[in-house]
Amino acid sequence: MYRWEITRAVLAQRVIATVRSDSYDRAAETAGTLLSAGFTSLEISLATPFGLEAVATLVREVGDEAVIGAGAVLDAASARLAVEAGARFLASPVLDAEVVRTGHRYGVPVLPGVATPAEIVHALELGADALKFFPAAGHRPGVLRDIRAELPQAALVPSGDLAVDTVPEWIAAGAVACAPGPALAEGDRDAVAKRAEELLARIADGEDGEEDEDGDEECR
Repeated sequence: MYRWEITRAVLAQRVIATVRSDSYDRAAETAGTLLSAGFTSLEISLATPFGLEAVATLVREVGDEAVIGAGAVLDAASARLAVEAGARFLASPVLDAEVVRTGHRYGVPVLPGVATPAEIVHALELGADALKFFPAAGHRPGVLRDIRAELPQAALVPSGDLAVDTVPEWIAAGAVACAPGPALAEGDRDAVAKRAEELLARIADGEDGEEDEDGDEECR
């Protein structure tokens, strides 16, 4: 697949499930739960012990049924290792030009982290495929409207410890997708599957897309 095709697949569901754990086994279990629930884009943080091995295992197991990427990619060396492990996309909490260049050299989309308009513009100049707005927790979703009023070309993906029920609000505010944190995988498989079904339905229906008129509704 071309890079733009992979990017489109990553963003298609408008939710990128993220996994960051304190062990390989727990990360594999969480990833399996999220994929079984129906999420089709999943990012394994390289901050997880043996994160590269987890990426390689998932890529091998799921094939084309889901798009598996690597997160917390901080430098060119990590980017190259993630690509070699089979990661279909790279994500990072920071903006590093060499990570973008390395991913693109091998046809892999890169979603670097940005927190300010200056970083957004720099990331666009580097050719980033989408931009992780990080950390989004603590901001109100309306901040995206403010940013996109001046930078409508920015494909922003709010990321971090976002409350699941705020995801549709971020989408309504202009996010191309969201990457909520561990709350997405809380509970057993049935609970996660129910949460996934309800969340994806709300996104599709555009429910709860507007923040309060006071504009002071904050993402928890």
